[in-house]
Amino acid sequence: MQAATFSCLACSNFTTKLKISMSVQTKIALVTGGSRGLGKDMATSIAKKGIDVMLTYKTFEAEAQQTVKEIEAIGQKAVALKLDMSDFNSLDNFVTHVKEILHANWNTNNFDFLVNNAGMGATVPFEKVTEELFTDFLNVHFKGIFFLTQKFVPYLNSGGRIINISSGTTRFANPGYAVYASMKGAIETFTKYLAKELGTKGIGANVVAPGPIETDFNNAAIRSNPQMKGILSSLSPLGRVGAADDIGSVVAFLCTDDAKWINGQRIEVSGGINV
Repeated sequence: MQAATFSCLACSNFTTKLKISMSVQTKIALVTGGSRGLGKDMATSIAKKGIDVMLTYKTFEAEAQQTVKEIEAIGQKAVALKLDMSDFNSLDNFVTHVKEILHANWNTNNFDFLVNNAGMGATVPFEKVTEELFTDFLNVHFKGIFFLTQKFVPYLNSGGRIINISSGTTRFANPGYAVYASMKGAIETFTKYLAKELGTKGIGANVVAPGPIETDFNNAAIRSNPQMKGILSSLSPLGRVGAADDIGSVVAFLCTDDAKWINGQRIEVSGGINV
């Protein structure tokens, strides 16, 4: 009789643990442009919060796979997917591929966080901007993000968030960034509307706007130019330019419950630059 009672108790405990395990679903983030630089640090910082990551790359597959390995070493699942934001016609196929990956790797059709980080850089004076360059920036930094986000909304869980990456150059003008900053300004307005219109679905949206960051972006413009780096460093009260982990940690924070009441905001991460 005692053995039977013990057996029933053990069975009951196992069932309870199984129910708890099934009810606690690991959250999943999609980080575009996550193979290196800011995107890589966003992806790894998010993983450190206990969130699985899908990340995209355009060209640097080896770097993307290395980022996957680093995330797996943290203890989270990760996959790397190819995405060319300049090819607008490829977005539908990409969305289909993400759905297949979600089903195969996580047995779900949904995810929680969309981080629109993928981008392109070029320092071009306004008078030398061509229509071709303008269209490339439009597709990568605004049109592609607008419609990729629209296509993914049905697959975002309630309580999920969209995090769009902008730039400090929407607040202070930097010669040569007229096209880039204009598109980022459009993204900031877009994000306000996302927060307003998707709130009924339980989905929030915010902007993270980095200041000068020393990465490979825009042909490592800051890293390869000590004079520029010195000037930009002097603009911050902290006396330096930013590093990738200055930004990734903020994006990761926005993917946690600690940030659940932050919505529709532009968060500038520029070390206190005020020009």
